[in-house]
Amino acid sequence: MPVPGAACSLICLYISKSSDYSLFVGGAMGVTEDIAQFEQGLNELIIKYEQYFIGIEKREPLKLLNDLESLGRRYLNIQIVNTMLKFKYNSTLARFNSYKQHWGRINRLIEDGKYSRDRFKLELHQKYKHPAQPEPGEQPPSAEREADLEIEMLYHKFVEARKACHLPVSNVTHDLIVNAIAKQKPLIIEKFKCASVEFKVVIEEGVPKIKARPKI
Repeated sequence: MPVPGAACSLICLYISKSSDYSLFVGGAMGVTEDIAQFEQGLNELIIKYEQYFIGIEKREPLKLLNDLESLGRRYLNIQIVNTMLKFKYNSTLARFNSYKQHWGRINRLIEDGKYSRDRFKLELHQKYKHPAQPEPGEQPPSAEREADLEIEMLYHKFVEARKACHLPVSNVTHDLIVNAIAKQKPLIIEKFKCASVEFKVVIEEGVPKIKARPKI
C-alpha cells in the first residue's frame, strides 16, 4: 500500500511486506513486445541480483531468472525477419547469458565460502562511479557511511531503471531521492514499529518505483 504523502510524478514509495516480486511471462504477444519485455525483465533481474548479493534481498530471484530463460528460448528456433529486432534479441540474449555466467561464478564462491559481500559492495560502488576514494589511514566505513552508500546505489539504480524503461531522468536528482527517503523513513518506522526500513528499486508495468519494506 502507498506510504502516506509519498506519491509524486517521479518517485513512488510503496510499502511491501514481501520481497517476492516476479515477472509474468505469457500470453499471445508479438515479437516486438516479447523482446521489449525480455530486455526490461533483464534490467530488473540485474537489480535484483545486485540486491541479493549485498544482502538486501534474502532470496535469489530464481523465478524471474527462470521466466527470462523461457522467454529467451522462445525465438531460438524461430526466424525473426526484422533485422533490427533480430539484432536486439540476439544482443539481449547474449547479455543475459553473460550475466548468468557472472551470477553463477558468484554463487559458486558463496558455496565454497570464498565470497566477500564487502568486496561485492565495493565493486558495485565503483560500477556506479561513486567519486569518494579512501584516504590513507582512513577508518573502516561507519554505519552512516554505509547508509550513504546504499542511498547512492539506490539513486543510480533508479536512474538506470528509468533509462531502461525509456523514461526521462533529467529531473531525477540525488537530493530528490535523499529527501524522499529522509521524509518517509521515520513515518514508516513509527507506523509499523519496526527497527529499520529497506528500500529497493522495482519495475512494475514498465514503471520504476522505489519500494520500502519494514524490517521488524
